[in-house]
Amino acid sequence: MHALVTEPSKVTLEAVRGNVANSIYYGVNGGFFFNGMLLSIAVINDQPVGGKPETYGSGNSNVKFARGTLVWDGAANQLSVQVVSNAADLKVTDRNHYWAQGGISMRPTDESGWRQQVDAEQAPYPDDNRLRTAAVYDKDGKLYLIVSQTKTTLAIFRKAILEAYGEMEDGIFLDGDGSSQLRAFEATLPGDGRQVEQMIRLKNPGETR
Repeated sequence: MHALVTEPSKVTLEAVRGNVANSIYYGVNGGFFFNGMLLSIAVINDQPVGGKPETYGSGNSNVKFARGTLVWDGAANQLSVQVVSNAADLKVTDRNHYWAQGGISMRPTDESGWRQQVDAEQAPYPDDNRLRTAAVYDKDGKLYLIVSQTKTTLAIFRKAILEAYGEMEDGIFLDGDGSSQLRAFEATLPGDGRQVEQMIRLKNPGETR
């Protein structure tokens, strides 16, 4: 596995519509998509990264299912995972100072119930061996953007994260398989080379949004 470890204030979301490995940014792939449309929440300050708020596939909703959504409340400087369908349902201190990325709830502290939640959120192919991506955070609020180099199930990927990086407060699984992509100084993982629609990326120095 490879991980980008950072502060959530140093992260933002980007509609890239390309392979993360070829991006100008460091980061990992984001949520689910289909035919150019974002099927997972990807919003910054109530503005979806893929289009206008009222437009289907813009990133304003977790399409079809309420799903685990990683939220950084900038005013409170706090991360959480909220299970919602629409960005309007997110609970934040200041709607002009947050970002939110949809995925599938991981529940790293809930050994007895995490799989039931994954099934309720209709995670695709949880028991197949596929490349995987996740975004998790620890008790200090440090954010880990993690991509696997080998194909594995969600259960094994989750276990590997906890063994490699220690106890985590919460987090989400992101899109996987060929969409599992990372670009960092130390490594570049292109998945199967496909184009993804959106990524979680590190901000450039001096960037505020």
